[in-house]
Amino acid sequence: MKTITLDLNATQQFVAPQTIEQLKPAATAARQALEEGTCLGADFLGWLHLPSSISEAFIAEIQATAETLRRECDIVVVAGIGGSYLGARAIIEALNDSFAQLRQERKAPHVLFAGNNIAEDYLAELTSLLKGQRFGVINISKSGTTTETALAFRLLKKQCEEQRGKEEARRVIVAITDAKRGAARTTADKEGYKSFIIPDNVGGRFSVLTPVGLLPIAVAGYDIAQLIAGATEMERATGLDTPFEENIAMRYAATRNALYAQGKKIEILANYQPKLHYIAEWWKQLYGESEGKQGKGIFPASVDLTTDLHSMGQWIQDGERTIFETVLSVEEPTHTLLFPTDEENLDGLNFLAGRRIDQVNKMAELGTKLAHVDGGVPNIRIVLPQLSEYTIGALIYFFEVACGISGLMLGVNPFDQPGVEAYKKNMFALLGKPGYEEAGEALRKRL
Repeated sequence: MKTITLDLNATQQFVAPQTIEQLKPAATAARQALEEGTCLGADFLGWLHLPSSISEAFIAEIQATAETLRRECDIVVVAGIGGSYLGARAIIEALNDSFAQLRQERKAPHVLFAGNNIAEDYLAELTSLLKGQRFGVINISKSGTTTETALAFRLLKKQCEEQRGKEEARRVIVAITDAKRGAARTTADKEGYKSFIIPDNVGGRFSVLTPVGLLPIAVAGYDIAQLIAGATEMERATGLDTPFEENIAMRYAATRNALYAQGKKIEILANYQPKLHYIAEWWKQLYGESEGKQGKGIFPASVDLTTDLHSMGQWIQDGERTIFETVLSVEEPTHTLLFPTDEENLDGLNFLAGRRIDQVNKMAELGTKLAHVDGGVPNIRIVLPQLSEYTIGALIYFFEVACGISGLMLGVNPFDQPGVEAYKKNMFALLGKPGYEEAGEALRKRL
């Protein structure tokens, strides 16, 4: 089965091939350090061989739980934040019918997401929507104390129990959490929820191929076995046995670092398929949280094209030359639709009549690439044969392993996130959480 490929041709006028070749020892050493567990953050390498270690029995257990939720629920709400929801949402959105929410013939529950913000309107509107509905909950949290997720779960648990009764609610609430510790584990054990474990050695942003991502994706009706198969093939293709010249993860990491050294501080992930919007959101967390530390790191941004050519296109074309572009390109769309003819031809587009709309999209992609390169923007292209579980699984693993290599080449620990706690401490202090009173008083004086 065809997998993803990497095209670096449109970077060569900015970074000479010999420059990339000079980074071969550093990229190889980083990949070896991941393999041998000798790198910074080695306690969080459980994702590295995760795809190939997933058993058929484990897949069957996930699918059985998903089938229970599919049978008993019209809506399943996933409560989680960051890596606890972005991966699942990215894959579901990439594979979904764009207008699935409006179709009456859906064969799977609507999968909604909560616990990723503290917006009162959002939560009020969600709980209003769920009134009288057959809904279930997947609560994803290692600790069970993350404010956004814990708040959403409090609301959802209470409403589910009120509408279904505690016994029935117990069947449709699933916990994905730590094996032994934390409030979410305590609640799951006390209430008797079906639960899955988030491995201690897998950080949130690398967790999409654990139950964190697999269960919601299975509930939405997608083939998690094929997702894992695509990731497993990419695990093999990016391993140490694959030389640098053929290893797309090493080459992507090396190219990013070479461009960064030349002052390209921003990477824009672009797509020409709206279905890939949340893949970019997941990618931004993966790279931003992994590399943005110690005053270093490429800033990850994203655009949906051609839509954003009519808003961000001017800046990309003519703005400060601190950017490079990585384009996700899908070779073959799921559907076929031809450009229609029009007798009056007032828009002058009859020259396109009879062509596939995807051909027009591809020429927009090619024309944009040429314009941006001419404007001083290096272009990396990642090609997906089609949007399928297999290719998305390959893409997810490719980005993960390339992120680990790239972060180590940059000289940072790609697997921690010390800066994330700063806002939490301030928020708790300002809210008057016990133990934070003195800090809260000091902060209020600054406001």
